[in-house]
Amino acid sequence: MSLVLTLVAQRDATTLDAATIALACEVMEATENATLLSPEEAVDIPCPATATERLPALRAALEGRAIDAVLTHQASRRKRLLVSDMDSTIVANETLDDLATHAGIGEKIAAITTRSMNGEMDFATALRERVALLKGFPASLLEKAWKDVTLNEGAKTLVQTMRTHGTHTALVSGGFTFFTSRVAGLCGFDEDHANTLLVDDAQGILTGETGHPVLGPETKLALLDRLAAKHGIPTAETLAIGDGANDLPMLKKAGLGLAFHAKPVVRKAIAAQINQTSLRTALFAQGYPATAFSGT
Repeated sequence: MSLVLTLVAQRDATTLDAATIALACEVMEATENATLLSPEEAVDIPCPATATERLPALRAALEGRAIDAVLTHQASRRKRLLVSDMDSTIVANETLDDLATHAGIGEKIAAITTRSMNGEMDFATALRERVALLKGFPASLLEKAWKDVTLNEGAKTLVQTMRTHGTHTALVSGGFTFFTSRVAGLCGFDEDHANTLLVDDAQGILTGETGHPVLGPETKLALLDRLAAKHGIPTAETLAIGDGANDLPMLKKAGLGLAFHAKPVVRKAIAAQINQTSLRTALFAQGYPATAFSGT
């Protein structure tokens, strides 16, 4: 099957020049001309089927430069279903950690988050432990944490461009609906799914518990499968994006699973990676030129 190498430069740090493109063609043994996707930012380079084994060598050759190299199959490049993680993917934050910071227990909860996202701890157990530490704190801290939330570069552009071209989009998180519903609205996702953080409305405090069942890695995978079946979309035409260990099942199953500035355990398991650039790269990797972007 024919492959396409997409090279993308981080616009604030460098430019994609002719010498870099030539280097990539040499390493990947590509003989066809590159297609410009965005001047000095992104190109597509058709590659032979053997290019997969040369990708590590190309990444080594590009080390130290703010350039990503994503290899995809030519067939079914433009995906019809997007399922994306939220924390550290669509937003720059870990929202539960931010909530804990406002409660004055940020370091304690962040340490558990790190272990969970690195795959060192069962997700459901980690979530229960972290939420239990919030018991008795005022629910008003949720609004304070929301004010800290920042969308990652390209988040709106990714979602709105794919929706413009007929893609169904879903935001899914092991975090909480309080945040996903708002982030989904900002970006334009068709739907959002997350855990429910329980609140004692009479006292205005967090109960230290979540609703059941807990949305974890297998739930994310099940959502990808369910939405693909519901909308009649082959697995090959699905895109999943995430950064943590709890995203691995859906990343492995999707037609294109993109590890976005991911934890080491994820980068080790997922070949398609965005390590240097923004969420715009998820569009370039599907062959979209910058002129087709929406929501910029």
